[in-house]
Formats: sequence, C-alpha cells, structure tokens
Amino acid sequence: MISKTFNRYIWLLNTLLQQRRMTFEEISYRWKDCYLGDGKPLALRTFHMHREAVSELFGVEIKCDTSTYEYYISSPDDLKNDRTRQWLLNSFSISNMIEAGHNMKNRILFEQIPGGTQFLQTVIEAMKQNKELEISYKPFDCHQEKFHLNPYAMKVYSQRWYIIGFINEQREIKNIALDRILEMSITNKKFKLPDDFDAEEYYANTIGIFVNNNLKPQKVLIRVYGVHAEYIRSLPLHFSQVELNVKDNGYSDFQYHLCLTPELVTSLLSMGEKVEVLEPEELREKIQKRLYSAIARYNNNKP
Repeated sequence: MISKTFNRYIWLLNTLLQQRRMTFEEISYRWKDCYLGDGKPLALRTFHMHREAVSELFGVEIKCDTSTYEYYISSPDDLKNDRTRQWLLNSFSISNMIEAGHNMKNRILFEQIPGGTQFLQTVIEAMKQNKELEISYKPFDCHQEKFHLNPYAMKVYSQRWYIIGFINEQREIKNIALDRILEMSITNKKFKLPDDFDAEEYYANTIGIFVNNNLKPQKVLIRVYGVHAEYIRSLPLHFSQVELNVKDNGYSDFQYHLCLTPELVTSLLSMGEKVEVLEPEELREKIQKRLYSAIARYNNNKP
C-alpha cells in the first residue's frame, strides 16, 4: 500500500498540471475538498514541504510567479515525455480518484502488482540521502540472504518494482525485486553515486531488467504479420525500433539495436506466430529451440 504522504505529492503535481497556474489559496481550497485533505485547508508549511518532495522525487520544480503569486510547473513537457514518471503519475492519480469515489472501486480494475510497495518510501529516502540499505532478501531460486546495497535507481518492469544498486558484499551492480525483500532498513553509511552511472544509459540496449555487461548490442530484425504490426507501431518493443518496409502481402519488418537477453527471447515468444525473427541467426535459433521444446511437451503430454 502506497503511503498517504506519497499520494499527497501526486495530488499536488497532478492538480498543477491540470490547472496550469494556481495561487496558494486556490490550491488550499481544492485540498480541503479532496479526500486527502480530510476537510482541512492545506498549511503553507506543508505545501512547501510537498513542493520540495515533488522536486526530489520527480525532478519537477514548482515555481512561483511573484507578480501574481501563482504557482506552476516549470517544465511540464519534460514530465510528459518521461515514460516512467508519467506512468507513475497516471497510476497514482487514478488511485487517488478511486479513493475519492468509493462507489467506483468495483468498476475500475487494475492488474495485480506484487508486494514490496511498502518499501518504496524507504528506498526513496535512502536515495535522497545517498545512504546504504541493509536488506534481507529471498530470491525465487535461492536461500534467504542479507546484504548491503547502495541504491542508485529504481525501475518498474512487468508490474514489478526493482532497485538498481551496488551490492557491497558482491562488489557489483545488480537488480533486486521489491516483492522478494523480507526486511529493509537505512544504515548511517553514506555512499557516492558514481559520476558515470546513468540509469537510462544502463538499460539503453536491453529489454526488461536483465543487464549483462558481457553482451554487446547488435542488429535484431523481426517480421511482424497481419494486424499485429499496428500494435508494434503504436507500442514499440524498444525505443531503437525502425520500420524498414511494409509489404502488401501482410507483413512489416522492424529493426532494433539490442542485447540478446533472456527477456528479449521471452518477449518475442509471447507474440507467438505473429512474429518471426530474421536476424541474427543466434536469436532465431534460440526462438526455434524454445518453440520445438514447447511442441514436444504438448505432443508427449497429451491428455
């Protein structure tokens, strides 16, 4: 469950995005009428604390026009063009609206998000202060372990939250899923975020959460059949996507620049017969092997 404080930040940001410019009195009046305000006006000190939190969490500055005493988002386009921040804002804005209208809860359905969201606030605080986290962790395929992690960034993938950070005991950067965390606490040990670490760049050549520094990105060419090409156009598999040609006989070719990770294979397999890998041969063979294994299982385990 996301904390009420976090929802307040979302409310403030979303309200200013919608109204563009508002005085503090107008913001406080709206706050009083929303479910988060509990019928009480917003205190000026609380407002400025929320402004600061919005800046730190979303990288969005709420400025004041001293000629009109109106507050506004300084760079709304930056927020709209950032897919992760926009997803986060949209998700929790909808959550806030549903909370405000209890009779709608059974009429708007969401995908199930695994646990671990109770640790979001702790992770964000550790990132703000550049402090190490002590974590008790239970992977799906291993025994429970305890380690110390310097949190560099966070990412959402396939309805799961992940922390990207440096695990001190293992001396390497790894991703850990929030829903596999048993316990977490902030230590007093400070760390310095590496000058050359960029979260966007870290994931630039991969799909999903898996990063292997030994893999080099290469050209990936797929052929998409029928109407599924429209889905790929509207929701690209990766930002490097380029459509090479459209054939009248019912297919389109798309090119990417990607590392051949397990998540790329899984993503392509999920499209079934609608997609064919043309290049590289290594990826084509991996897909074929997985498909042959699936067919063999169906043939050998007939009811």
